Parts: sequence; C-alpha cells; structure tokens
Amino acid sequence: MTTTVAVRPLTITACGVVSPAGLGLGALEEALRSGVDDYTAPDNPFEGAVDGYPPRPLWAVPDLRVAEHLGRKGLRHIDRFTMLGLIACKLALDESGTALTDEDRADTGVVMATNTGSLVSMLEVGRDTLLQEKPYLVNPARFPNVVTNACTGQIAIRNSLTGVNVVVSGGQAAGLAAVRFARTAIGDERSRRLLVGGVEELSQVAAWGWHKSGALHEDAPVGEGSAVFLVEDAEAASTAGRSGLADLLACEVGYYGAGDSEWRARGLRSCVERALERSGVGADDVDVVSLGATNHRRLELLEDRVVQEVLDRPVPRVRVSEVLGELYSASVPLQIAAVLALWREPADHARTALVTSVGGDGNAGCLVVRECR
Repeated sequence: MTTTVAVRPLTITACGVVSPAGLGLGALEEALRSGVDDYTAPDNPFEGAVDGYPPRPLWAVPDLRVAEHLGRKGLRHIDRFTMLGLIACKLALDESGTALTDEDRADTGVVMATNTGSLVSMLEVGRDTLLQEKPYLVNPARFPNVVTNACTGQIAIRNSLTGVNVVVSGGQAAGLAAVRFARTAIGDERSRRLLVGGVEELSQVAAWGWHKSGALHEDAPVGEGSAVFLVEDAEAASTAGRSGLADLLACEVGYYGAGDSEWRARGLRSCVERALERSGVGADDVDVVSLGATNHRRLELLEDRVVQEVLDRPVPRVRVSEVLGELYSASVPLQIAAVLALWREPADHARTALVTSVGGDGNAGCLVVRECR
C-alpha cells in the first residue's frame, strides 16, 4: 500500500512577468479579461529561415526597452532569450521590495525551465561554423549563448547570486519540473530562496517548427515571454513576516509515453489526483484550472476531459495561450502568472487553482496553487 506524503508549501513572495501583453501582472490581467489583437512579430536577427516567418499569428513582447531595465553595460552579446529572462528576474526582485544583502545573495539561487535555450543563438553559431572562414570569422562572443544554461548563468552573474543555479529541460511541462526541483533544493537547504520560472523567445526557426509539425491548430498563435517567481519555504517566510502572493502546494509530473494518448490521459489523471491528495485539497475546493495544452491538436481535448473527470463539475478554465500564444517551455510559469493576475481582483475566500500540463513528448503533470490570505 502506497502512503501519500503531505507536501510542505512554498510561498511566492514576488513575481516578474514579460509577455506579449506587456510587463507585469497588471498588463497580463487586462489582456486575460479583455484580450489583445494587435501583437506583432519581433525584429529578429536570424536570417537563416526561409521566407521569414510562417503564415500564422505571431505575438511578441512589445516595445522591449532593454536598457531601461538592465542598463546599457554588458548587453552587447546577450541574446533576446536571455534578456527576456533577465528582465523578468529584475521585475521579481524589484517587486520584493527588499535590497539583497551579501548573505541573501549567497543563499538565493535560480531554477529556470527551458527546452534548448536560445535556438536563434545555436543556429547562428552553427551556421557560421559551416559557412564562415574558420576560425577568424566565427564570432567567439556568441559561444556562451549556445549553452542551455546561458540565461541562468547571466541572471546569477548580473545579480551576484551564488546559490543553486539550474536549468530544467522538459518541453511543455518543464515549468512543473522546475517547481519540483525548487522544492527539493529548498527542502535540502541548498538555497533559502529561489528565482523559479521559465523563458521562451519567438523566432523564425521556432515558429516554422511549430508550423511544419502540425502540432498546433492552423490559426493558433506562437508567442514568447518569461515569468519568474521569488519562492521560499512558506513557514520561513511567515516567520520572517514576509507576505506571499500564493502558496505552491503539491506538484506532480511524469513521463507517460508519446505514442498512446490514453496512457497519457491516465498519467495526467494520476498526477492531478495525487497532487490534490498531497495538498489536502478536495476536488470541490478547486476554483479555477489553468490549462497548458490549449491549441494543441489531440492534447487540448484530452487535458480538458481529464480535468472534467477528476473534478466532476464545471470549473472556470484559464487558457493563457489564447492570449499570449504558444509558449512551450515557458507555458507553466505563465499559466501560474495568469492565475495570480486574475486573483488581483479580491474574493471573499482564499482561492485554489490547478495548473495542468500535457505535452506531445509524453510529459504530463499538475501543480496546486493556493492564494495567500
């Protein structure tokens, strides 16, 4: 007989969001409630994709004035992917309202969800090594951008953070794996608090990949963005007098095979049921579900069906990719951010949300989020 262990909550004390809706939870809330229809594709330096972008909606972060957020020094060779993550982290740290001491910096780490890092940087360097005269015309300044942990490294360097520094690669469900890792790192006292989130950039190569794969509905948009949360042990935060936005309760994620959709459905159902049980939350206590497979052929209906079967009643759904576009490995962080954005409107009770994810690679999972009061 398997014994289910109750989870120790983590608290989100601050949040930074960079998305096609703009910067911050306020802009995201407005977009979720009213929608935005004038997103545009970014100016992208990669020229290797055929005929530019594919013929589908493309939603980029608007008017990204990097220097206003990060200053002008040290950005010359940093790519857009890393800049999105850096700005989201700065927004989260600024929102916390507390200047980090040397002790804080030594005890603060970074856990970011991604899949490959920047595809643009990888392909630019790869192309140059094949087409340019070696080694003289291959720009060495671009090499650091091709490693998967380039973004987390820059976040740590620019903020002098010397705690755990990890990138989690896990496709659509990478954000859930990042939350799981964060819980382990804080529980093992490897860091006292962590910047946890994810980042994805809009590029010609990624947009063509989605377009040619047929994984998304024909008119589904492709987007970009980053959401980062400052997270610490809930009990420690409360003892120190730090208020939170929400508690991250149980997070369950696993691999259930990419071929058999029913096997994936059973896996997702198991994750949802186990997460609720470990959180001490009943199906009747769930106020909203933030879905991750919206606009995915075959997976969208599967995810919605599993949620309906487990909860067995109508529960409001949040479909963030309808507003921000397909965000892939940044989906879960922005699904969480969407819940926090909607919770800016007060309610008469502490609300509870499910954040679900199921990907074409066979990964699936669920996170329970509870509003702090």
